[in-house]
Amino acid sequence: MTELFIIWSILLSQVILGLAMACALFRMVRGPRAQDRILGLDALYINAMLLLLTFGMRTANTIYFEAALIIALLGFVSSIAFAKFLMRGEVIE
Repeated sequence: MTELFIIWSILLSQVILGLAMACALFRMVRGPRAQDRILGLDALYINAMLLLLTFGMRTANTIYFEAALIIALLGFVSSIAFAKFLMRGEVIE
């Protein structure tokens, strides 16, 4: 019973994360301002990272966890770079 519950809950979370990624992609494409587009990109990479983690739990493969870690690091750096670009107009001084 508990194993079946875990399998179904992981599957449900993957479906919900996929829907959240679609909403974030919509905000990234149709955002009225650049700040909205960057916020959509942040939500997209966080949802992609969580989706990879659920794939890793479901398949018991460690490569998904490593890919999620790389996405988290690159997403954080890109968020900082975009924020600095919006504030100053340049990334590297």
